[in-house]
Amino acid sequence: MDTRKLAYFVQIVDSGSITKAAAALHVAQPALSQQVSALENELKQRLLIRSKQGVQPTAAGHTLYRHAQMILRQVEQARQDVAASGAAPAGRVSIAIAPYSMASSLTPQIISEVGRRYPDIVLHITEIYGGVLSEAIKNGRLDMALIYEPGPIRGVQFTTMIVEDLHLIVNARRSIGPEVEGGGVSLEEAARHGLFLPEQNHTLRQLVESGLQSKGLQLRLVGEIESVPSLTRLLRADLGATVLPKSAADALFHEEDFRVLRIVDPELQCKIALCTPDHEPLSEAASAVLLVLKEMLHEMLSSKYARRRGAAAS
Repeated sequence: MDTRKLAYFVQIVDSGSITKAAAALHVAQPALSQQVSALENELKQRLLIRSKQGVQPTAAGHTLYRHAQMILRQVEQARQDVAASGAAPAGRVSIAIAPYSMASSLTPQIISEVGRRYPDIVLHITEIYGGVLSEAIKNGRLDMALIYEPGPIRGVQFTTMIVEDLHLIVNARRSIGPEVEGGGVSLEEAARHGLFLPEQNHTLRQLVESGLQSKGLQLRLVGEIESVPSLTRLLRADLGATVLPKSAADALFHEEDFRVLRIVDPELQCKIALCTPDHEPLSEAASAVLLVLKEMLHEMLSSKYARRRGAAAS
């Protein structure tokens, strides 16, 4: 099986048509069909279903498509690494950053520090949700992610960087029941407020729902919001509340219009983790970026703990 056949197959699936794929590849349509037939004979599986509307991959075709993407990416990365051997790391590195987390506030620092150290690396940064994360990293569409840790997922590994308590964020004008010692609020009180949360495949939503269930409480869901600007406007209009870790609340809701109260009885905690593939090594450029991320997070945590010690001493 050669990589050219795999590249042709991926283009056909992406195009949804052999005719369109032939035009994109500048290859005669009969020759392209022969390449598919050769793959099917080699693998002894039917890979495509042909119809008047185009082509669709079979179950075997979906499997080959996933592996072909990974193989083609590795081949291209090998070419780049060999060409750049001995030179400074270069190339494109893709990072996913969890929405609703302090990690999203690090984007300017990440861009600045990577640009200073490795000017030939181009960063592609996106916000992404847990439901598509594992497939994106396993298939090589993402190099790494800084996200809420969802628990074990086959094909990826998590390195826990931060463990944080969850907090209730409300409009400063909203009436809140009795606060507990240290300015916290009980989970029962938090449940009394209608909440804006991300959709169910988001780890943050799952943590909140699990905590409520442990206390026999019902979730009062006002809406599923996955846009930070929209969430800010909704809370400023006092249409509901939300739940976030303290660092995210401080980064996103630092104005006097909002109150941030630690949830207790029980305490709810989340983990922010670095996620990388466990089946293949990172490229030289991605490894360099991963090191920068770890250094930045370590410095941030060291500074945070130093401020806490200083506050306790005073």
